[in-house]
Amino acid sequence: MSSRVSAFPIQPAERMKVLPTQFFATLVGKANLQIAAGHDVINLGQGNPDQPTPPHIVKTLQEAAENPLYHRYPPFNGFLFLKQAVAQRYKEDYNVDLDPETEVAILFGGKTGLVEIAQCLLNPGDVCLVPDPGYPDYWSGVALSGARMAFMPLRESNAFLPDYSALSADDLNKAKLMFVNYPNNPTGAAAPASFYEETIRFAEKHGIVVASDFAYGALGFDGHKPVSFLQLPGAKEVGIEFYTLSKTYNMAGWRVGFALGNKEVVRLINLIQDHYYCSLFGGIQAAAAAALTGPQDCVADLLAMYQSRRDVLYSALDAIGWKANRSQGSFFTWLPVPKGHTSASLADLLLEEAKIVVAPGIGFGESGEGYVRLGLLTPEARLQEAVDRIAKLNLFK
Repeated sequence: MSSRVSAFPIQPAERMKVLPTQFFATLVGKANLQIAAGHDVINLGQGNPDQPTPPHIVKTLQEAAENPLYHRYPPFNGFLFLKQAVAQRYKEDYNVDLDPETEVAILFGGKTGLVEIAQCLLNPGDVCLVPDPGYPDYWSGVALSGARMAFMPLRESNAFLPDYSALSADDLNKAKLMFVNYPNNPTGAAAPASFYEETIRFAEKHGIVVASDFAYGALGFDGHKPVSFLQLPGAKEVGIEFYTLSKTYNMAGWRVGFALGNKEVVRLINLIQDHYYCSLFGGIQAAAAAALTGPQDCVADLLAMYQSRRDVLYSALDAIGWKANRSQGSFFTWLPVPKGHTSASLADLLLEEAKIVVAPGIGFGESGEGYVRLGLLTPEARLQEAVDRIAKLNLFK
């Protein structure tokens, strides 16, 4: 007697239908097809650090993995020693005082917090102010919350800073959350302290929570140290800052980040995480604390390497006539496309004809059209080779 059960169609929840397409997954797919065909592809399109995690951090994890204390469930909100470590780092680097117990939340990487905060603060019908171009995962949390995005164009004519006066009254009345991100992905722009002063006044006036994405906070070029949002008076009253170890210590795969600042927002993030996770493996938390409290020479060396790569790339681009302003921070460059191309058509041409992956600006929002993003995450010789390949296409006659 047959026990076969007939299949029925699985119906996804409505929230799954509104999620934005994962832009970088598509980019990786195109590159992998070229690699599978045997081509030597230079991938400048992703933001995946190419250097290893510093040895003293790895050693701490190796030793911590043998500690039976970390084989059990960690505290739901994470170990206090890690919160104290990031508070110490912020005090030393930015002279910002943080209460480890109430003003620090431990995250499974910064990306997780960027998605979670929208779910903590936004209801259907609310508005979130989002930079355009900007990191696409801001969109994901807003979509999951059922809220609506209002885009803040970042124009080169305004140093890639948002113009708050251009926002509509309706959007301002409904806005509950806004993202700012400097050093900026994708433009490589930095923000002065005066920008954060303006942002705090703007947020207070309209009752909007500020989410400062400070993922590239350690990466400021030409001797200019990036400004933390939390350094400005009143910042904690209106928002939080997201920090991550991914870029500063080459720990992208370790998934360690923090939400820092406003006590109520930190409480809400901890609350939502109580329903998702049981914090990070304790051994990783021990290694993360070692990164934050140990010698910081590795950070200075990393910054010097990225600046050297930046200078090599821009000098080579200048030589072939591809002119652009140098990045002020992050590990990205933002380049205008040549006449006759869109960002997508140029990206496709470079992949097909030069076997180089770049990220088309349209993938970061409508205002990203007209640019492509290149990463500094490959050795100088490969950056030079990439430009040599581009030169053969005669795009800049």
